[in-house]
Amino acid sequence: MSKQHPEDKSFKDEVLGALKQPQSDQTQESNGLNERPIQQPQEEVGSRTASGKAKNKQAKQAATSRRAAEEEVPIAEGGETQLRKQQRKKEDRIVNRIVLIVVLALLVIGGVLGFSMYRYVTSGLQPLNPEDTETVAVEIPSGSSNKAIGEILEEDNIIKSGMIFNYYTKFNNLTGFQAGNYHFSPSMTLDQISKMLQKGEGSVISDAKVTIPEGFDVDQIGDALAEATNISKDDFLALMESDEFFEKMKETYPELLASAGDAQGVRYRLEGYLFPATYDYYTGNTLEEVVTQMVDKSNSVLSKYFDQIAQKEMTVQEVLTLASLVEKEGSKLEDRKNIAQVFFNRLAIDMPLQSDISILYALGEHKELVTYEDTQVDSPYNLYVHTGYGPGPFNNPSEAAIQAVLDPTPNNYYYFVADIQTQEVYFAETYEQHMQLVEQYVNNTSN
Repeated sequence: MSKQHPEDKSFKDEVLGALKQPQSDQTQESNGLNERPIQQPQEEVGSRTASGKAKNKQAKQAATSRRAAEEEVPIAEGGETQLRKQQRKKEDRIVNRIVLIVVLALLVIGGVLGFSMYRYVTSGLQPLNPEDTETVAVEIPSGSSNKAIGEILEEDNIIKSGMIFNYYTKFNNLTGFQAGNYHFSPSMTLDQISKMLQKGEGSVISDAKVTIPEGFDVDQIGDALAEATNISKDDFLALMESDEFFEKMKETYPELLASAGDAQGVRYRLEGYLFPATYDYYTGNTLEEVVTQMVDKSNSVLSKYFDQIAQKEMTVQEVLTLASLVEKEGSKLEDRKNIAQVFFNRLAIDMPLQSDISILYALGEHKELVTYEDTQVDSPYNLYVHTGYGPGPFNNPSEAAIQAVLDPTPNNYYYFVADIQTQEVYFAETYEQHMQLVEQYVNNTSN
């Protein structure tokens, strides 16, 4: 009974081997060793069950390890994203601080500069030294611009800033300063100095006065200069034909002369820009200085109309061209404003202006009656043949004629005729009406 059978020992060894080497069993099972038809006792089932539980436990541990390993990657990636966001926020805070510092610095600098400029301007408007009443001799050359006068006064220690003086005179439309020798003191205000310059108080007596009547052309101005001074007409006309001198004037007065520089076929580029006025002439004045004085006067008068000219979509050249016609065609302001509108009405329908003034200028003559043959003269200035404004001004018009062009009286007239004896101007809407007026007031000798 106690003797063990070989089968019992073999079974025991298999059970112990299964417990010690579960992996070997797994390998064997995978290799098909369990396919042999071996009859096992009931106890083997329990051992296999224990082995299976161990296997399941290991499998679960392996699965858990894999999930943990898989979860580590997004956790690491999420950490990097969070770090980048934090770094970006930190950089944004630094940038914002830098921008704020720069803006504050600019505001401080701007405030300092603005305050400094304000003090500079206000100081420049005050007398250089209110306590110093001692006068200083100052020479203002003929043809000096407001800017040049300011520079002279600053150099002679009469005012604090020539630039402030220049802008002060522009903003207050102070023009007509006269050349000469003056006596100013550092205690004088800019207003007091300006009034003395306008009135010529304290200036020396000029050697001659040259009067340029309203409506004089370049040729007539040449005669006036030759008569009143030692300037020859030929020299004057040569200067009027000088492109080099015109460019010099254009550089000095760009807004005034820009359109004149663009004109084609003109006889004299400065025709219309030699303002009619009375000028002082001093022995020793050069021809260029005398002419510069006339151009400067035109600039002073026209500068206040530059904006209005631009609003009418016209050029200075066009305004002066029509003004030169209006100057000669009518003498009363009311007539001039109606005549200006007649010209605008004709220009609107591309109708020739047909002004006798244009024919006389083309002919280079000055006479009262214009013949039909005269109207056929071959010249770009012939506005009987050519439409539009023509090359440029026909004379040097007055400010009143300029104002008439800039502010014409609205009407529907296309014709006008003047009674030579009475200087009355009659207007008509149709050619038939016009011819009746011509017959009545021009051809009828009984009037």
